[in-house]
Parts: sequence; C-alpha cells; structure tokens
Amino acid sequence: MDQIQQLLDEKLLVKELNLCNKRIGLQGAQFLAKILETNTTLMTLNLWYNQIGDQGTQFLAVLLEETNVTLTTLDLGSNQIGNQGAQFLAKALETNITLTTLDLRYNQIGHQGAQFLAKALETNTTLTTLALGLNQIGDQGAQFLAKALETNTTLATLNLPGIYIGQQGAQFLAKTLETNTTLTILYLGSNQIGHQGAQFLAKTLETNTTLTTLNLRDNHIGDQKIIVKINEKLKINHINKQKLRCLQILCLEKLKQLDREDEIKSFNPIIYDSCLMKY
Repeated sequence: MDQIQQLLDEKLLVKELNLCNKRIGLQGAQFLAKILETNTTLMTLNLWYNQIGDQGTQFLAVLLEETNVTLTTLDLGSNQIGNQGAQFLAKALETNITLTTLDLRYNQIGHQGAQFLAKALETNTTLTTLALGLNQIGDQGAQFLAKALETNTTLATLNLPGIYIGQQGAQFLAKTLETNTTLTILYLGSNQIGHQGAQFLAKTLETNTTLTTLNLRDNHIGDQKIIVKINEKLKINHINKQKLRCLQILCLEKLKQLDREDEIKSFNPIIYDSCLMKY
C-alpha cells in the first residue's frame, strides 16, 4: 500500500498507472479505490495478476459506479475474479460513462458472470473493447453475449479465445452478426468451434458488412476452403470500410468549407467523431 501511495505521490498528474504483478491483494485494491475517489487525471490502470479476487473487484467497481469520471482503460486480468466479481463490474457498467476498455482475461468467470456482463452491455454506451479470454464461459455464456450484441451499439472489439465454446456458441454469435453493425474485431481462437461452427460464421459474413477481423486459430476446423472464404469476405469488409471513411471525410471537408459541419454532428455524432480522427 505504501508502494501505491508513493507511485501516486511521485506522479501527481499521472494518466497511466501500471501495477502489474505487485500482489496488492484485497487490501491493496481497497486502498487504491479510496485514493482514486478524488483523482481526476488517471485514465489507464493496469492491475494484471494482483490476487484481487471478487471482493477487491467490488471496491473498484463501486469507484467506477459512483465517483470516478476519468478512467477509460482497466486491466483486471489474472486476478481470481469469478461470477460475483463480474456482477460487481456489470453493475458499474450500467451507469459508468467513461470506461472504454475492460480486460478480464485469465479469470474464473463462468456463464453466469457472462450473463451479468451481457446484461450491462445492453444499456452501456461507452465500452468499445471487452476481453474475456481464458474464462469458463462456454456456449451458454456465448449465448448471453450474443443477445447483448443485438442491442449494443458501441462494442467494437470482443476478445473470446479459450472460453470453451463449440459450434453452438459459434452459431449464437453468427446469428447476432446478421444484425449487429458495430463489432469489427472478434477473437475466437483456441475454442472447439469446428467445421460446422465455422460454416455458421461464414454464412453470416455473406450479409455482415462491418466485421473486419475474425480470429479462428486452433479450432479444429480442418477444411481450409472455409477459412479462405471467411478471409475473403473480411477483406471485402475492410476495403469497404476504408472507402466509407474516405467518403465521410470528404463530406465533412465539404461541409466545413460551407460552414455547415454542425449538421452532420447533430445528425450522426459517431460518424462525425470518426471523421475527426483522420485529421
């Protein structure tokens, strides 16, 4: 705890704090959460491998839910977090409006924890990256996440390698990709999706126009033709996305010349912000 205080004292206006593998435990998480109640600068917090557990996670979740308005990236990988910890974080995500990246890889979250997080995704409007790899989520958990993606409009990257999903889980995700228009990156490596699961995903890519990256490594698919088919469609989506961005930028530049850029901002703020990223 003294080490945490010293780091924050030395870097009073720090925007990024890396406490990876410091073994701060439950008490350290509580102490850190207390300090961050008044912090107004920290944006990235890395707590990978710190034995925080569910109760330590609760302190950080309450911080996100009630007081902190600056943190955008939180890494809680490898912290012995189970379903209860996932529930604490899900509750925070229902009201938090700043967090964009949440990493929960290498924990003990099962399908129930995935259900809690999925429910939060139905209403959360800021999270763009969620990493849940190397948990015990399974097909049922994948179903919960897929359902959330039917209504979520902000999540762009979903990391799900090694979560024990098979062809049924792949089918759930494929089904939601028929209508989801925001997810661009999906990692499904090291699962048991197989040939049939890959076929479900290939089929949905016939109509999906937004997914540009789909990692299916180590899934016992066998037939490389289906992998080639998937990669070809992903490449088309990527090219079309680049073309759309160029068109959006050209439109914005023209509106700027006419002093009318506020029109696109009020009509579609997401497109407006994506255009500004190119300047």
